[in-house]
Amino acid sequence: MQKIYYCHINHHNNDFPSQVFCSRLTEEAGQGSFPPEVIRNIFSNISSIYSFHSQFFLPDLENCIRHWCESPGLGNVLLQHAPFLRMYADYVRNFDQAMELVRSWTVRSSAFRNIIQDIQKQEVCGSLTLQHHMLEPVQRVPRYEMLLRDYLKKLPEDNPDYEFTHKSLQIISMAAIHSNSAIHKAENLKRLLEIYEMVGDEEVVNPTNEFVKEGRLLKLAARNTSAMERHLFLFNNFLLCCTPKFSLVGQRFTVRCRIGVDGMQVQPTTNEDHPYSFQVSGKERTLELQARCVIQEAIDVFLKKNETFKLASKELNIPDPVSTEELGRRAPRWIRDHEVTLCMKCKEPFNAITRRRHHCRACGCVVCWKCSDNKVPLEYDGNKLNKVCKDCYSILTAQRGESMSFNSLLTGSFLLYGDDQKTWKQVWCVITRAEPLALCLYTAPQVYCSHFLYITYALPHVSTAICNTKCQKVQLLLCC
Repeated sequence: MQKIYYCHINHHNNDFPSQVFCSRLTEEAGQGSFPPEVIRNIFSNISSIYSFHSQFFLPDLENCIRHWCESPGLGNVLLQHAPFLRMYADYVRNFDQAMELVRSWTVRSSAFRNIIQDIQKQEVCGSLTLQHHMLEPVQRVPRYEMLLRDYLKKLPEDNPDYEFTHKSLQIISMAAIHSNSAIHKAENLKRLLEIYEMVGDEEVVNPTNEFVKEGRLLKLAARNTSAMERHLFLFNNFLLCCTPKFSLVGQRFTVRCRIGVDGMQVQPTTNEDHPYSFQVSGKERTLELQARCVIQEAIDVFLKKNETFKLASKELNIPDPVSTEELGRRAPRWIRDHEVTLCMKCKEPFNAITRRRHHCRACGCVVCWKCSDNKVPLEYDGNKLNKVCKDCYSILTAQRGESMSFNSLLTGSFLLYGDDQKTWKQVWCVITRAEPLALCLYTAPQVYCSHFLYITYALPHVSTAICNTKCQKVQLLLCC
């Protein structure tokens, strides 16, 4: 494992930066394609990590493996070198910036992109990307920790290497924590700089400050019942109360007051006009604030999205609806998926899992599965069953019932049918003159094709029919 990792780092230091990557990119940088410091910023202190592994760590591990049968000494080797693993913290802290540099320069510079692609095709790269090789050092310290934990479980307590392994595990665990802490500190400093850009308060950028949370609240006026919007930034040692101000270069705020956390108290207050209110009392200032109701915010977001959908629908190039006379007889033009975000019937938002997009084959609208859970034969498709929306289903089934005029009927009367002899239902039965004879069952004489059973067997016989709407089998006994 260590030898493979060493080879990967060796690719970084020799084949990548020194021999191939660095030399070729430096040559391109000399021609003004990109600045030379890009390479140094991408690889950070990878050369120091490589030197540590190649000159010290790997030789000792190989020596330990050669004498493994005599006395396993993995814990002792890691104990000697564990303190140096903290150098990974600098690389880990710079990793996100390095990934962004690779991504941005791959897009910005064709020369950079071509060199990277050429190197990645080489056999020494193992068909892996540059980003994959750069991730190896980030994963290395946690893997050492996992290795030692497994090794310690299988090592007898009376083994001489047991105590060394236990101590080295503690040190490497601290190194992993140190790397994670470096990431956290870098992210915190980055956020502090962003807030400094927004508020312009130099005291924000201080190593002792730690950003905790931010959010919008309403400040209640002390003299009347008016409420004004405020943006709060909470740090580990103070609270900033700000108001937004107009800016053409991003979001900006004006600091209205600063309250220290030392001596600060938070108490709920009772205010009939402003629910969810509370008081923040500090040595410098006392504020009465109102928290936003999460439910109300969800309602506001929903209404805003709904209004956006309505406005967007007016601007869409939606084709004219198919006329009732041509519905099912002429193929519609489908509305494209990307043109709608909500079901055009029930107005529910689409998503990729539980509410996907479907097209009505009769009118071309984009609907959800609940609004397209019906099928009717369409004339333009050779009377094959097609999925249609609820509205088209109602229109087409009504048209189909009206087309069955009483002149084409052989007989019509009320009959009883049921699954067994104990439960019977009265239905309106019609036998058509068409060949073969067909029996249609309706809930009432005025209902057309809403609940009917279609039989293709010659009458009279004992036949099995399947209900189109309920999909259940029933036995019908027809007597002539």
